[in-house]
Amino acid sequence: MVSVDTVIVDSHLVLPEGITRKNIVIDDGRIKKLTNDLPACGAKINGSGLVAIPGVIDTHVHYGVYSPIEKAAVTESHAAAVGGVTTMMRMLRLGGSYRSMLASHLEESRNAHHIDYAIHASIFNDRQVREMGFCKENGVTSFKIYMNLGSEIGDVYMDMPPNSSSLVQARVEVDDATVRNVVKTAADLKCPVLVHAEDYEMCSCGISEAKKNNQDGLDAWSKSRSPEFEASAITRVSEYGREFGCTVYFVHIGSARALQQIRKERMKGTRIYVETCPHYLTLSYENERGYLAKVMPPIRTINDNNEIWSALANSEIDTIGTDHVANRLSLKLGGSDVWGALAGFPGIGTSLPILLSEGVNKKRITLERLAEITSGNSARIFSLSSKGFLHPGSDADITMINLKLERRVSSELLGGFSDYTVYEGRKLTGWPVKTIVRGHLVMEDFQVVGRPGLGKMATRKVGNVNELSGIANQPHI
Repeated sequence: MVSVDTVIVDSHLVLPEGITRKNIVIDDGRIKKLTNDLPACGAKINGSGLVAIPGVIDTHVHYGVYSPIEKAAVTESHAAAVGGVTTMMRMLRLGGSYRSMLASHLEESRNAHHIDYAIHASIFNDRQVREMGFCKENGVTSFKIYMNLGSEIGDVYMDMPPNSSSLVQARVEVDDATVRNVVKTAADLKCPVLVHAEDYEMCSCGISEAKKNNQDGLDAWSKSRSPEFEASAITRVSEYGREFGCTVYFVHIGSARALQQIRKERMKGTRIYVETCPHYLTLSYENERGYLAKVMPPIRTINDNNEIWSALANSEIDTIGTDHVANRLSLKLGGSDVWGALAGFPGIGTSLPILLSEGVNKKRITLERLAEITSGNSARIFSLSSKGFLHPGSDADITMINLKLERRVSSELLGGFSDYTVYEGRKLTGWPVKTIVRGHLVMEDFQVVGRPGLGKMATRKVGNVNELSGIANQPHI
């Protein structure tokens, strides 16, 4: 009798057409079929009482900044696996040439990930613009623009060189000419552009005024970087997107005002996709104390939280990324006020539990919608052609969740580089209990059982994402 590798039995599967109870037959790293039968197999995975969703794709992860990539890939893919993530997309930031530096990052990544991964290339200057074609030839087919960096707030930490232990601080100025050139070149390459939309000149003035008036706290941080500054940047880059026919993907959108401007730009014909993060659904400066939740753009108000939930439910928002930053508490709180605190915090391990506990279990979103925003839409937008769905022929990337499981969040549970989380001690209901990457069981019951090096760089077949079925320029835009 012919045997397959693995069968997941007695699980509820979340498919685009609804939820069904089937066995998942896995062979040679891919889903072979969904069936009520039980074929001969090398291994069985019990899915009784669990829900199987397509493996989570985290579209927005920073690692390799505060520890070198050969170490960061191990720790952060560990935290990702605990959180049910099967593919993590790295925001690579290099201060120098991609032609001279990309190969070493790709090589050191190759044997260090527990889960699959992909890369977005951050573009800071004209030399890097000219290297975008080189990046595409090496499998990096999406590009990031930081409209928030320039003038008095142009300092940024770049990714460390492999096998280094020193932070790499740089000063950059991403001016309008650079933004326009990136959008034009990306359009020529048929690649999407990811945009951090904050006007750096406006932010610089706002921060200077707040410091002058001795303001402090997360509310001061938010008000110094007004949502109007987001709207201004959204307007400007959308004009370039329309001019060149480029697909624009706005990262970490967390304010009602930013959403309002995106609606206007979509009505003008801009091809836009929108990402939000769990912290814009759950945190506000009205409730948070201290500086742990400092991030760019800032967390806003409870009303903004509610607006983001609504937009997530009605398909105005396409994806969830975490904007995960693998830093340490000593760095995070290195200053004496909000201005000296480091922006960004870890989140890759808690994203899915937050969405399950606060979203699905509170009936703000359905399981079908959860699968879209955590996997299917991301796969389509970023050309991860073998991922995103529990379909025959797809990679057997599967996250199995227990909707009733209660657990308190802790950094120790996640096992990443960071020694804190912004959700420390919070009890969440609904957790991933098995993470499967291309048919390999990587995490079971919060224990990572796979090995570094199992994860591979995902193949991306670039096409016109505007023509993808299901999410591109539907009536909501």
